[in-house]
Parts: sequence; structure tokens; C-alpha cells
Amino acid sequence: MSPAGTKAVEARCARLGAKAENASALAPVVERRTLTRGLNDVLIEVRAAAVNPSDVKAATGLMPYAVFPRTPGRDYAGVVIDGPSGTVGREVFGSSGDLGIRRDGTHASHLVVEADAVVEKPRSVSWEEAAGIGVPFVTAMEGFRRAGVPKSGETVLVMGVNGKVGQAAVQIATWQGARVIGVVRRAEAYEGHSNAPVEVIDASANDVAARVRELTGGKGADIVFNTVGDPYFQAAHKSLALRGRQILIAAIDRIVQFNILEFYRGQHTYVGIDTLGLSSAATGAVLRDLGPGFASGHLKPFPIQPNAIYPLERAKEAFVAVAGSSRDRVILKP
Repeated sequence: MSPAGTKAVEARCARLGAKAENASALAPVVERRTLTRGLNDVLIEVRAAAVNPSDVKAATGLMPYAVFPRTPGRDYAGVVIDGPSGTVGREVFGSSGDLGIRRDGTHASHLVVEADAVVEKPRSVSWEEAAGIGVPFVTAMEGFRRAGVPKSGETVLVMGVNGKVGQAAVQIATWQGARVIGVVRRAEAYEGHSNAPVEVIDASANDVAARVRELTGGKGADIVFNTVGDPYFQAAHKSLALRGRQILIAAIDRIVQFNILEFYRGQHTYVGIDTLGLSSAATGAVLRDLGPGFASGHLKPFPIQPNAIYPLERAKEAFVAVAGSSRDRVILKP
């Protein structure tokens, strides 16, 4: 039931009718749908929305709870055009675990979302950049919230440091004054923003755990943010300091060898993060924790390349680019 006096808008939405075998078989169709808000919702005119790997996974049947037909998309930035008193005209951004997966999402000209889910867009950040903050930064911050936000003097080891979540983790950890060591699969430098130098270990040429011990005077890492999962599980485990915490957000093969003795003797903690389990409001709370970092310039949005911005009518191309492991943050502009 929509509250009296609320606007109804004809939204243009990139719709997925059913799951596809793979990204190249996806057939999003731009349709018009009427949107109205609930009492505690805001209606947003979307200025930009990101395409995430999870959008592609859901569209290709890798998330059994994804509903069809639906409008995909988890991340957004835009202007509130209808909502509770004081909300209209606000420039906002946000993300969600359920938008675009279990309910209609952000790949549209308009979006309805709970009023407490939206976060003020920093003035220094463009629409496209704001839309690109969502999932990677929420995943990184939620990992640190659950494992313990890194402190000055602590060492954070980031496995897969040049991925988007890896870069977000580096930004947050160095903002908090921690030392960061990054791990890459082949020889390359760290390519993201950082508030302090990042030492990089090339996993193809080094024993990662031995090198971490060497760099930390034998102590190991207080936190290992493992963005890759099982390929680095053993190296991460062996890199942990006494009472170290490993954050896990991904898996390729689900089963790993696990040394229970080393785990309890090391007094370790393992933290699993699935941002798809976070509601829009819970995601908004995580993003609000990051607000001061973006306002101060310690946190910076990912640069958006002009050739990584697509209109809604080219949503399929955007999905294919993300499925092809594009290193760019891919954005749809309604």
C-alpha cells in the first residue's frame, strides 16, 4: 500500500526474464514499470548503477535464491524525488544484499528502497564513482567490523590485493594506521589508492608465509583478508600471528585441508563474510562507517573509465565485460 500523495513513476528497467547458461546468453530487455514507494521508503532517480560479479552469478543461476523475472543490480547513486519529510532532493548512494537478487534492483532509471538504507553522497565524488563504491567497500568494511577493525601497529595481509575488495581493504586498513602487505598471483605492483606504502609479495616467486614472517620479524599478520579463498587458504593460515584473524569471502573449491591443532594453538579466528546476507538498511549502516573516510580523502572511490560506462540498452555488454573479469568498475547510466 503506497502512502497518500506519493508519486508514481514510469521507470525504465533492464529486466531479466529467466536465468541464463552464461553471461553471453543473457538477454536483458528494457521495460517500463510503474514504481511507487511505501511509507518508510524513498523513490530515487538513479544517476548511475554498478555491475558486480554477483549480479552476473545471480543471472546465470549460481545463486539459487535469486528470483526471476527481476531487475538486477545492487549498487546505486541518485537523487531522492519522493520520500518522508526532509528526504526529497538528497543526493545519495547505497548498496544491498537483497536488491537485484531477491527483489528488483538498481539497473533502472528509478529505484524504491528503505529510507534508512541510503547514505549521503560525498560532494567530491561523482555519480559514477559513488555507484562504484558499494559492494567492494561494504565487503571489506564488514570483514573488518566482524574480525576487529585494524589498529595502528597491526599488520594486515591482503590476498588478491589488486581485486576491488582487496583495494578497498588496503584503503580502510591504511586509513586506520595499519601496515599492509599485499599478495599478487604474478609480478605486478599494487594499483589502488593507499594511505601508506604497500609491500607486495609475488606468490609465483615466493613462499608467501615465509616472506610474511620475514617482513614481520617472525610475528606474522594480525589479520589476513583472503579475497581469493582456497588457493591461498594454506598460505594465509601459515601467515597468521598468534591470535590472528583470517577473513574469507570467496571459494573456488569448497573443501580445504585444515590443521585443527595449529588453529587452536595459534588461538586463531576465522570470519566468513557474505554481503548477500545484509539487508539494504544493514548495508547502509556499514557505508555510514566509511563516510568520514571519503569525506577526509583517506578513502577514494575507484576511478571509472569512460569506456566502462554503458547505457541501460547495452546492459548485456556490461554483464559480459564483468563476466570477463574486467578490472574496470563497470557502470550503467540510465
